[in-house]
Amino acid sequence: MNLDQPFRRYLAPTTDTPIALTFAKAKGIYIFDLEGNKYMDMISGIGVANIGHSHPSVIAAVHKQVDSHMHLMVYGEYIQQKQVTYAESLSKVLSQKLQCIYWVNSGTEATEGAFKLAKRTTGRSEIISFKGSYHGSTLGSLSAMGNEKFKRAFRPLVPGHRQLIYNDLKHLDEITTNTAAVIVECIQAGSGYIQGTKEFLRKLSKICSEKGAMLIIDECQTGFGRTGELFAHQLYGVNPDILCLGKALGGGLPLGAFISSQANMKKLSREPMLGHITTFGGNPVSCAAGQAAFEVLINSGWMDLVTTLGDYIRRALIKHPRIININGQGLLIALVLDSPNSAIRIQKKLISRRIITNFFLFNDSALRLTPPICIKKAELNHFIKNIIEALDEL
Repeated sequence: MNLDQPFRRYLAPTTDTPIALTFAKAKGIYIFDLEGNKYMDMISGIGVANIGHSHPSVIAAVHKQVDSHMHLMVYGEYIQQKQVTYAESLSKVLSQKLQCIYWVNSGTEATEGAFKLAKRTTGRSEIISFKGSYHGSTLGSLSAMGNEKFKRAFRPLVPGHRQLIYNDLKHLDEITTNTAAVIVECIQAGSGYIQGTKEFLRKLSKICSEKGAMLIIDECQTGFGRTGELFAHQLYGVNPDILCLGKALGGGLPLGAFISSQANMKKLSREPMLGHITTFGGNPVSCAAGQAAFEVLINSGWMDLVTTLGDYIRRALIKHPRIININGQGLLIALVLDSPNSAIRIQKKLISRRIITNFFLFNDSALRLTPPICIKKAELNHFIKNIIEALDEL
């Protein structure tokens, strides 16, 4: 079956040069092409398959839910067991400020919902974000994006957005009583997993509290064990007023959420009612998959090994002359290479070795690694051997 021509004819492109490999199935850390060749997925479908592909517990949960029902009604109108159960499970591992969940479809919709909630709660309009940030690609999220290259073609964007410099303490004083919210990543994903400092994030939290601005933390890419903690903000000792989740939240199916207090969330239900609405957000099949994946994550012990495995990769690769730095935390890794555009060149070389990696939107010198956290040391050794050989070929 040759799908390449209809793929290019009928599907809207995202780049002029898609990878265009055809895959038939996926299991664990591997995805398989039509001939049965297996590729090591070192990016977890860009952070989605945190516990690996097609975990049997997730598959069983999906089958069970499909046998019961799929979509019934727009989110929030009917009581649906999987929505409630998963929301309760998440609330138990989050702070008292984060006990009420609004299910949506994706990370970017979580961002949009968080902005609306912040404006509705504070009565203010200004949204502050940081240069180098990525929060999604819809117009509101794009307005908060900290990279002009990706914004320029779509201006004018949503007014009232402003960017400060990430990890710069002195400019935090620009947060004022006009600011509805500040949105931040604890580790900036689009720029190559740049970590926020504890001093920066804690001062940001303090100033938001003093000025009455809501602190939104975007954990779409850093959540669910990726950094060695369930959520990256727990590493830093800060608690957001609103938490945005996506990617691994759905266990491989589309799911997003923004989470805050019940008092805040109630504001979206009145004046006007239906202040935020979604048809498919919290789809019961997605919630069933997400709940099953979350239980696997909690009970597997894999999170306990994330820091050790991440350090193992770093020690093995940091001495290579083509690698000038390694950013990130745990199994959230950016290999910063010694020349522009080298990440895409290495990505292509690794594909020829049946290993999938990726680049970063805002950093063409860094190679993205986010393997499933179930990866074993022997599998890491296979990857390390191949990337060293690929780097030597450059």
